[in-house]
Amino acid sequence: MGLRSLREKNMSLIGIISRDTDLNDMIRGQFNSAENSEYILQNPETEEDVLEFLNFDLPEIVVINFSDTYLNLDAILDQIQNDAWLHNFGIIGIFDSQSQNEEELLAKYQDLNILAMLDRPLLRSHILKCAQIVEQNRQIIFQREIEEKLVEKASGSFTIENDILAISVYASIAATILMQRGYIKPEAKMHLQLCLAELMVNAVEHGNCGITFDKKTEALDRGVNIVELVEEKCQDPAVARKRVHFTYEINPENTRFIIRDEGDGFNVLGLRQKIKQEGPMALHGRGIRMARAFAEKLLYNKKGNTVVLTVKHDKTATKNTPAGFSGEEMITVQPGDIIFTEQESSDFLYYIANGSFGVFHNDQRVGSLGPEDIFMGEMSFMLNNRRSAEVRAETTGHLVKITRRSFVSVIKEYPHYGIFLSKLLARKLVRANIRNAALPQT
Repeated sequence: MGLRSLREKNMSLIGIISRDTDLNDMIRGQFNSAENSEYILQNPETEEDVLEFLNFDLPEIVVINFSDTYLNLDAILDQIQNDAWLHNFGIIGIFDSQSQNEEELLAKYQDLNILAMLDRPLLRSHILKCAQIVEQNRQIIFQREIEEKLVEKASGSFTIENDILAISVYASIAATILMQRGYIKPEAKMHLQLCLAELMVNAVEHGNCGITFDKKTEALDRGVNIVELVEEKCQDPAVARKRVHFTYEINPENTRFIIRDEGDGFNVLGLRQKIKQEGPMALHGRGIRMARAFAEKLLYNKKGNTVVLTVKHDKTATKNTPAGFSGEEMITVQPGDIIFTEQESSDFLYYIANGSFGVFHNDQRVGSLGPEDIFMGEMSFMLNNRRSAEVRAETTGHLVKITRRSFVSVIKEYPHYGIFLSKLLARKLVRANIRNAALPQT
């Protein structure tokens, strides 16, 4: 089957940059075991093959074995760092904590679009989950390149199942995004990741699954770990349907992480008193204590099912942000707001920071748009046509309104950006073709 056929089936192409045959076989085994696997794995072996693969096959995800001693990784990574075109895929890094330091690696390669770093012992349980998370939230592959040239503010959101093993991946992605943008130092990245993971675990355990500290202690005493206990609780379909909603909002001065579960909440005041009574070594409230020590603010809502962690940006951290659209207008929309109407002049392109938007033609809903679509209104904008549909906000959201002059100026300054936009348009056409093919024929 050729590459074109794979693309028509909307399969994801994943590159593995590694000469470690045992590791590569293990990674392949994990992907091949996936139910309804739609991943195509390529393993270019030489430096020349790797660069040709990255330049012309345009993978969505690249797994890089940073502990590889057989490849000249520095030469390959220098090429990626020096060519902005090659930044438009997500990188899952592999390292060996026995001989390497994760913080040093992330600091050394902070210009790369590394979404997660996995220690070798975690690969079997995490590599597939990590790729699935990136695939399901495809917009994070592209957001770094866009946001650095578009806006000073950025946001993103994830909807997380009651899966304890997946939580560390989401926390790693969020903490890595902040470190890569130069808002926290590399040495703070692991602390932030642990704080976020603890708070999300609390949301799954105590929020969605209703597991009290006493129930957890009793389960551990009978040899049942927390992963198994959550799985037990999720045998109840009503529990299994619940989700944790994780959102980040990056502002110039700080970043707000919002974690909300769908449980009944808890007595926040009572837990605070319990933590105070039991002292700093108590098992209760470990995540809250960690978060308080690290964050600028930690606030729960009255119900106790939403926590907001505010992290102040470190002004001494290194940040290298190129000029771009940072001066463009950021607009906030509410449910029901009309972004543009049919036959309206297409004077603006909109970058979707967050939110959900419905697409309507002749008052009939024909589709939806979200952060994974990156832009809205780009077809009519680029072709100087009038809008072919109306777009309405279905949730609260944020959009960056980009003028034609600004867009053309950035294309001139960053020529590779035109190629990047072409890739986005091609993906939208593929998705549209798939949706049309699935429609009943009349």
